[in-house]
Amino acid sequence: MEKNKNIITISREFGSGGRSIGKAIANELQIPYYDKELIMQVAKKTGFDPKYIEEQGEYASGKTFLSYLSAFTGRSDVMGGMSAADFLWVMQQQVILELAEKGPCVIVGRCADYILKDRSDCLHVFVHADEAFRAERIVRLYGQTEKSPKERLKDKDTRRSVNYKHFTGREWGKCQNYHLSLDSSVLGIDKCVEMIVNIVKESK
Repeated sequence: MEKNKNIITISREFGSGGRSIGKAIANELQIPYYDKELIMQVAKKTGFDPKYIEEQGEYASGKTFLSYLSAFTGRSDVMGGMSAADFLWVMQQQVILELAEKGPCVIVGRCADYILKDRSDCLHVFVHADEAFRAERIVRLYGQTEKSPKERLKDKDTRRSVNYKHFTGREWGKCQNYHLSLDSSVLGIDKCVEMIVNIVKESK
């Protein structure tokens, strides 16, 4: 194993606990955790509304121009002729690369595994789980909606998959794209955290 796996990227199926795992890893290793914080940094850099940035992370480019107007509060000429989605992608890459340069951290989502694929100091993790585990978890954490838990899981994961494919050309969740793929419904959240932390510590 290559030494010094200081940057951990967490990609995850909806409801699998990837965000909770990422937070716990950051706490255990006492390193920065970037999720909502990353979104805020992209917002500052682009002028886009944070809510739009968060949503755009799960959609491929395809919305109409009118849908961008309410999201963008800066000047349109800074986009250099790019669509809002492509401009946001470029800025997101810049932010993630800058965060990685600052030192050890945990980054959740935002195609960080792809953006940082050429760095040897990264550990790229994909967290997945069976449908029943994820369905129970999203209802417990986020409550019921008009859609069934199964529909919510399918909708969210389809968006993430399409977005990932659109911007990276790779298959979301394909094991060859990650160093580690963990089933949190079998291993449990705590065990996933323990395994990742141990790998990072042993790489020192």
